[in-house]
Amino acid sequence: MKRFFKPIEKDGSAKKPARSTNQEDSEKKEASELEETNSNGKTMKKEPLKFITWNANSLLLRVKNNWPEFSKFVSDINPDVIVIQEVRMPAAGSKGATKNSGEIKDDTNSSREEKQILMRALSSSPFRNYRVWWSLADSKYAGTALLVKKCFQPVKVSFALDQTASKHEPDGRVILAEFETFRLLNTYAPNNGWKEEENSFQRRRKWDKRMLEVVVRLSDKPLIWCGDLNVSHEEIDVSHPEFFSAAKVNGYVPPNKEDCGQPGFTLSERKRFSAILKEGKLIDAYRFLHKERDMERGFSWSGNPIGKYRGKRMRIDYFIVSEKLKDRVIQCEMHGHGIELEGFYGSDHCPVSIELSPANTDSNES
Repeated sequence: MKRFFKPIEKDGSAKKPARSTNQEDSEKKEASELEETNSNGKTMKKEPLKFITWNANSLLLRVKNNWPEFSKFVSDINPDVIVIQEVRMPAAGSKGATKNSGEIKDDTNSSREEKQILMRALSSSPFRNYRVWWSLADSKYAGTALLVKKCFQPVKVSFALDQTASKHEPDGRVILAEFETFRLLNTYAPNNGWKEEENSFQRRRKWDKRMLEVVVRLSDKPLIWCGDLNVSHEEIDVSHPEFFSAAKVNGYVPPNKEDCGQPGFTLSERKRFSAILKEGKLIDAYRFLHKERDMERGFSWSGNPIGKYRGKRMRIDYFIVSEKLKDRVIQCEMHGHGIELEGFYGSDHCPVSIELSPANTDSNES
């Protein structure tokens, strides 16, 4: 590929294109619109208010098969922040080498081509207006992404529950963004599985224990916790409670009755989730606004339209907010509906959105 360089002046500095007065005025106006002054005369940056979370079930497949429809959806909603789970793009690094979980693999012809396809999609409208952070697994598994409008840059972004800046959570399951007045936590919780095994019940118990510790530790500042949390909290959060309670694989019955049933709807998972919300002083934003079961639009995950899971749906994607934020929640909606997965954009999960009212700049929510 040819590379073109700007001519270098004798003093060693490259010529910079002249900036028009209109361009400078536009940038100053944009910067001023992102600031507001409270009654004490303190200037504060405006913060994001509209958010979308979506488990894409392979972002590359969505780009190849569903991108025009999803792009229109994003343009219509115009969110300030988009969080994605199950990106399923491998982390950078050759076979056997230490991986860079913040970058997409591109050291083979096939991986380079896939990265180009994805990045081309993200450089088109409306996504070109966002900066992207990745936390990726070593293979095409799990992984998360954070897209923030370039005018709303976080103070800090980390990728582990312990907030270690250089460390990524295994499988890229966490992105934590800190803004001036709140934190945004994007997680892809591990599935509970069906058995009393290390990569099943035990892994999920450890995750839930860590999540409880995290939400308590982060309670010094308002929190928005979102993503695929892989749990349906109450019976109202599933379409067919009896079906999910009795679900089993190959006739296996766990030794503890509270571990029986569909992963995400076992009594043990639901109890632990209740404890996390209580100890973290957190509110389920969707259920705060919608008290009744909505069989048409009240679920974020839907089973395969073919087979025994047809029409069987669960709400496992959330916006969980600090109690301090609950009165600012304007709306929280599921954007998919029906058993034919309309508004799911090729995934088995639909996008979920939330919108907050602006903060009272004269109060201190933190």
